[in-house]
Amino acid sequence: MKRQTWQRAAVREALTAREGFVSAQDLHTALKAGGSPIGLATVYRALADLAVDGDADSLQSSDGENLYRACISQGHHHHLICRSCGRTVEIEADAIEQWAAQVAAANGFREPRHIVDVFGTCASC
Repeated sequence: MKRQTWQRAAVREALTAREGFVSAQDLHTALKAGGSPIGLATVYRALADLAVDGDADSLQSSDGENLYRACISQGHHHHLICRSCGRTVEIEADAIEQWAAQVAAANGFREPRHIVDVFGTCASC
């Protein structure tokens, strides 16, 4: 467990205040606009630590950029993400869990882990 610093607390608070996924650069810009002296590299590190600790969800955008949002659910889950507005819904997907376990076992793999994010367009868009 990383020690709690004011920088990490500021990143966590800013991330919690946002809806949907955000890049480190966008979060840094928001923090700086609010008067924070925090550096961009510190924002990157804090977001990565939050994701490792399970306090933030992380995904890679279609252009390869890592995006983050405050994690609502504890434990393993998946997302539906609107490509237009970024609205995100956390979902459980038992069929995916079963499929992943079966495919892994059939190929001699143990302890399978996976990430499933489904992108589409939400009803509002």
